[in-house]
This record gives sequence, structure tokens and C-alpha cells, in this order.
Amino acid sequence: MRLRPFLAFVAAAALAGCATAPPVAPAPEPVAPAVAAPPPPEAVAAEALVVTSATAPMPVIAATPIAKQIVPAFSPDVAADLEQLPEPAADLWDRIVKGYAVPDIDGALVEKWERWYAERPDYVARMVDRSRRYLYHVVHEIDLRGMPLDIALLPMVESAFNPRALSTARAAGIWQFIPSTGRHYGLEQNFWYDSRRDVIAATDKALDYLQKLFGDFSDWQLALAAYNWGEGNVARAVQRNRERRQPETYEALAMPDETRNYLPKLQALKNIVRDPEKYGLVLADVPDAPYFAAVRVTRKMDVKRAAELAELPEDEFLALNPQHNRPVMAGADEFTILLPIDKAELFAAKLDLHDQPLVSWQAYRLKAKESLAQVAQRFGMSVETLRAVNGIGSRARVGAGHTLLVPAESGRIEAADASLQRAVFTAVPQGRTFYHTVRRGETLSSIGRRYGVSVDELRSWNGMRQSALRAGQQLRVTSDVVRTAPPRGKPRSAVATSGAGSIRTPQKGTAKPAVRKAAPDRRSATSAKPAPTTGRAQPTAASSSDAPLASGQERNARAAKRAAPTAGAAVPSR
Repeated sequence: MRLRPFLAFVAAAALAGCATAPPVAPAPEPVAPAVAAPPPPEAVAAEALVVTSATAPMPVIAATPIAKQIVPAFSPDVAADLEQLPEPAADLWDRIVKGYAVPDIDGALVEKWERWYAERPDYVARMVDRSRRYLYHVVHEIDLRGMPLDIALLPMVESAFNPRALSTARAAGIWQFIPSTGRHYGLEQNFWYDSRRDVIAATDKALDYLQKLFGDFSDWQLALAAYNWGEGNVARAVQRNRERRQPETYEALAMPDETRNYLPKLQALKNIVRDPEKYGLVLADVPDAPYFAAVRVTRKMDVKRAAELAELPEDEFLALNPQHNRPVMAGADEFTILLPIDKAELFAAKLDLHDQPLVSWQAYRLKAKESLAQVAQRFGMSVETLRAVNGIGSRARVGAGHTLLVPAESGRIEAADASLQRAVFTAVPQGRTFYHTVRRGETLSSIGRRYGVSVDELRSWNGMRQSALRAGQQLRVTSDVVRTAPPRGKPRSAVATSGAGSIRTPQKGTAKPAVRKAAPDRRSATSAKPAPTTGRAQPTAASSSDAPLASGQERNARAAKRAAPTAGAAVPSR
């Protein structure tokens, strides 16, 4: 019985001791460890090797502090204080679609061109493959100007993104500038290069022109129609509808079939880019990142040698630098070479170290009574190659004193560059030569636009000091364009090639130069005053540049051939 009170006493004492124990000091708040810079990848890799090594002693790793750094970084309590991680780089197609701003159209013509592209997946794939080199640059430049990104797809309609495309109206490049429009916008065209094919320069001028057209009409649909048909034609069509109190919209205007199909083609491409699966197509990814970098050079060099320095196939080099007409890059004190972004520094470094001649071509003046065949034989090349290298057509003739570009002779490579520096090269007019009968109201400007030549060229061919014309006067014209009607008619198309890409380095023997086909495409209407009145040559679907055929174009081409004599009897080219 005495044991029970004793146990009760012990229990009470224990409870009293718990109740009166002094409070425990609170644990100090954890101090956040200092955030150190992350170790370099090499160090991380080395640590990983040590950790996973079976023979090395287990290293002491401060796992807890690392965990304390990582976990709060993703804690909802501190997320607002951290910079958001950048989103993964989106595909360029997505960026283009988000920037659509030209009002959509629909109807039978749009559906027609949707079917046309959907039935030609190989065509679309080739067009997309070509575009990957240039599309980011085009989108970037359009974005900088705040223009609709729909316009980035316009070269698909114009040239299928073939930078060497050349129409019968001599429109060239991905934006299809005719010679006179190119000169008006400062795109130089000479013996050595044609800036209409320069991707950077032509894109800049095409966007200048489109902005000018939008300023004229305050409507992107009308601006695009004017790019195809000419602002003068669109302005007159708008004025006619205004006088008749009819709508002044693209769909309400009377226009040629080519222009009527122009926006539906663009709309079809917009729809396909927006949802390619709907049309059974697959568009290859195009990164939203630069494809090329620009390298400025001040030394003349062979196209082939430049490609070797950049460690690129010659075709790839020319795809980025299609403006060069000859196998030598010359004609300016400084010029820009475009190279894939991962090759630019390599090229620049190798060029700095290169102390050998970069040019293997020289200038040669044709002697009296010396023929091209004799020159070709002397320098071990075929006549066809000699003509191709110098831009001399199969019917064209050149006289004594004309400067030719020929391979440098053995032992004279060192002097080749100097010979090019001293020589004066002149371009030989291209196309067939005929006589045009001046009609009442025609001017040198309107005739030049009609045949895709300049006023200066017309004056030179006809020995004219003034621009005055009289009805019935005969003008000598050299052009590929043969029209059947006054300027409102459309030129026929043809497959043609331009640029150094059509030239192969001459070899001994008689093999003809390989010529790659390029697209017959549309030509840009000129903005020079007076306003242009001509349409643009429509490309053929069968051409290697893959530009679709406009409605009625085949009939127009056949009519042009039948009526060719009406433009004047052909005469030999000088």
C-alpha cells in the first residue's frame, strides 16, 4: 500500500519538472548560402567523372546547399522576383502567320491555287528548300518596317524564291525587278554584277517600292496589285470605278487575268503556311534565326576560289551570291559576300592568311580580224564557253578592241588581277534585234518599259541625242520581249538563266558549258514616271524555278510568236 503513494509522488514530480522547464531557444533562421557562379561545363563533366569512377574515393559534395538553391528558384513564393526563362525559338512559319495583316480573300480562284499547290508537293518542297536561305532576312526586314509579314511569301509568287530567275522581260531575282525599275531604285547592272539578284539589296528596294505603293493607295491589296500590274494601271482602274460610283477595292476593279490571279496565289500560300496539314503538305522547318552573315572584301577573286575558302560547294556559294555575272567577283572596290553563319569567320580567317593569287582570269582585247573561235582555241575553251563567260549571245557580234574575259595563261597568274584592273569591260546587249515603229503618243520611256530596256539604251542603239519621237519613226531595239499589242498586253515567258551560276570554269576541249535552268517569272512594274502601263511576264509551271502559270498565259505566248514579224523584221546584232 505504501508503494502506490510513492509512485504517485514520482509521477507528480516528473510532470512538475516538465511544466517548469525553461523554454528552448528558437533555432536560428537558415542563412541562404551565397549564390556562386555555376561551374564551367568542363568542371561539371570532371566532377561527374569523379563521382562515377569506381576507383576514386567518394568526393564530398555539398548536396544540401545546392538543393536549397534550386528548390526556392521554382517556388511560387519567389517566382515573381525571377526573370522568366526565354521561350524556345519558334519556327519562322509561326512568326509569319502571326504577322499576317493583308486582308484575306476567298473564292474560286483561291481554291484553284490551293489545289494547284496541294497537287504539287515536290514543287512546294523545292520552293521551301530554296527559301530557307533568304526567308529570315526577308521577314526581319519587313518586321523592322512594320509591314505585313504576308509580304514575306510574295517571292514565292514572283520567282518561287529562285534568285537566278530571269523572265523574257529580263526581270531578275527573287523580287523580279525589270531593268528600268531596278535602275530607278539604284540596283546597278553592269558587266560584272546585277544587283537585282543581290538578295540584300533587292529585298531592301522591293520593300521601298511596296511601301511607296501602299502610300499611293492606302490599301495593301491594291499595293500588291500595283506591284504586279503597275501603279498607273491600278490608279486608272480605281479612277474608272470612282467615276462610275463603284467600289474601289481590289475585287471590284477590272484587271488582266494575271493580276486577278496574283492575290489568290498569295492567299493560297498564306492558307497553306497557316495549316499545311489541311492540304496534305509538309513544310520543312525554317528556324527563326539568321541563315547567313555578310563579309566585306576588297580583293578580286574567282567565284570558285571564294567557295573553296568558305568550304562550300560552288552551287551553295552562288545561291547566296547570285548577283555575280562572271566567274570572277570584280567591278567594285569593295563588295559583300554572304556566307552561312557558321562559315563566315572561317572564310575571313583563311582569306587573311591566303597569300596566293585569287584570280585565274585575265583581260584580253580582241584584235582586228580575230574571231571568237580563234580566241577560244588559243585559251583552250569552247566558243560557247567564251560567249557564256562574257555574256555574248549566240547571235551577237563583237568587233576589234572589245575586251574579253579569258583564262589567265600559265606563268601570268600574278598579272591577271592587274589586267582586270586596267581593262574596261562592256556588256553586250542581249536578246534579238528588231525595229519598232513608233505610234502616236509613244515616248522613249513607254517603249523602253514595253521591251524592258532603258531610255539610254534606246538612244545609244539609235544614235539619238534628244528624246523627241515622231509617229512612224523606226527604232532599233534589242530585247527578248516581243509584244503583240500596245503596252496593255503581257509579255510571253521563257526559261532563261543569268549570273555566274550558268558558267563553269573552262576546261581544255570542246565541251559546252553546263547551264542550269532558272525560272521564267513575273517582272516588277516600274515606278518611274510616267507611270508604267505594262504587266509582268508570268512564269511557266514546267520551268525548273517552279513558278506557276497564270490563266491564259500559254495563249498569250503563242499569239506573241505568231505576231513577231509585226514588231519589225529581225536584223543581225552588231
